[in-house]
Parts: sequence; structure tokens; C-alpha cells
Amino acid sequence: MNSKSTTEHLARQDYVYVRQSSPDQVRNHQESRRRQYALQKHAQELGWRDVVVIDEDQGRSGGGTTVRWGFERLLTEVCEGKVGAVLALEISRLARNGREWHTLMEFCGVVGTLLMDEHGVYDPRLTNDRLLLGMKSAMAEMELSTLRQRSHEARKLKASRGEYYSSVAVGYVRNEGSGLDKDPDECF
Repeated sequence: MNSKSTTEHLARQDYVYVRQSSPDQVRNHQESRRRQYALQKHAQELGWRDVVVIDEDQGRSGGGTTVRWGFERLLTEVCEGKVGAVLALEISRLARNGREWHTLMEFCGVVGTLLMDEHGVYDPRLTNDRLLLGMKSAMAEMELSTLRQRSHEARKLKASRGEYYSSVAVGYVRNEGSGLDKDPDECF
């Protein structure tokens, strides 16, 4: 038990939120997956006996354009007062847009739910913790925005060289030189 988690927190459930942003990450980044599932044991070491793992959002981005049913379930459980703490590998795994993040932080503050990651335990009712959580949220949102901007600029540069194809017309295939050739299949 740490100084912020009380017997009231420990009497409620701890929710471990597991998410990787894309299907490719789910398939190819097994260490991240293992580390996230290991948080269940970490929650037990911190004193929680009733630990719930939410992993329905595997392969779904936290950027705000995809409905994440696991995150919605988490919000519901928090609002019902069932959750003593929410644990994620990094707080930024919970949400990458301000609206979802601030909604979760507000709900947690109202019902007295802690937010935890590998780096600490945060009580959204405490001014300093809210400040730190807000900074972590802003950094995660900025990181996502930067990645999107870089990707957009890379696509523009490829397009300016005539090397960007979002899809290939029927009857054509991409060749090794980043160009197009007629499909060798006799049907075309």
C-alpha cells in the first residue's frame, strides 16, 4: 500500500487498462503486451485483491476517432463508484485526446478513484497530482499530433515525387521501383 491508497480504495476494485494502438502492435510487440498484463500482479502487490483487466480495446487507437468499448466500460464503472484505482502501463495509454482524458480525470476526482502507472499514484482530487496528470495528458496529445504531422508531411513528399499511392487501380500492380505496372494476370 502507498500513502495515497486508503482502505476505501482497496475495498473497491482495481482496473488494469491494457491497450495497444494498432493490430500490428498487438501482433508484433509482445513485450509491451506482457508488461501490461503483468500490471494485474503489480496491483495485487499494492494491496488490491479484486483486479479487473479491461483489454477489449486492443488494436484500437486512443486518438479519439475510434469507439473504445473498454474505455467506455471503464468510465461507467468509475462513475458507479466500483473502482478504487485505474492502472495503466503509462497514463497516456488511457486516452490520447483531451476530451476523453479530462472526462476520466473529472469522474475519478468526483468519486475518489486513483490513477496509477509505473511511475506513480495520482489522486485527481489533489492539486499537484491534477497538474502533473494534466501535463502528462498534454504531452501525450502533443506526441500524437507530432506523429500525425510527420506522417502527413511524409505522404506529401512522396506524392510530390510521384511515389505515393493510396490505392492501385484494378488491372495494375506496384513494382519494385515504387511505380505501377499492368497486372500480369491474364484476366486484365
